[in-house]
Amino acid sequence: MTYLTVYTDSEEPETLLESEDAAEIAATLKEIDVVLRHWQVVEDLPPGAGQEEILAAYREQVERVIAEEGYTFVDVAQLHPDNSADWPERAAAARQKFLSEHTHDDDEVRYFVSGSGIFYLHVAGKVHAVLCEGGDLLSVPKNTTHWFDMGTRPAFTAIRFFHDDDGWIGDFTGSPIAARIPDFDTIAANRAARAS
Repeated sequence: MTYLTVYTDSEEPETLLESEDAAEIAATLKEIDVVLRHWQVVEDLPPGAGQEEILAAYREQVERVIAEEGYTFVDVAQLHPDNSADWPERAAAARQKFLSEHTHDDDEVRYFVSGSGIFYLHVAGKVHAVLCEGGDLLSVPKNTTHWFDMGTRPAFTAIRFFHDDDGWIGDFTGSPIAARIPDFDTIAANRAARAS
């Protein structure tokens, strides 16, 4: 289930909203032209399924999004803990790549097949931290300032949609704002505390 936290973008950010209510989240995101939809998760995908198998399992949904939005390139991004000696280094490097605020000349559209990650959308003096989990399809308009945090122990699989065959290209703003807003691990812990 999606979890939304909205902060001010001030030097000492204040929390304006925390919600797991799907209708409230969708309405709040609609105010900044962000669309959140939900797909049924395919339960029988084996752990470690590859790109072709994942795209085949979601073929109908993927084709519908392509038809609606005209995307020309679709792929799967995934990162899950393993027992290799270089896992901590790979995880830290992957996380760092997306932690700074940036924009894209293309929409940012992600469907979470499994796991979770947070998209931080910096719009109109607020930061909307959208914790996406399996079943969440988030569509962020091009040129929206944002960043993404997968946490210190990344575990997610996501289908990505692009209008450009070059895939992910970020234009970094140089803003230090991401360092002021609670990170994935902090928000996940806050959510767990609220639920208990």
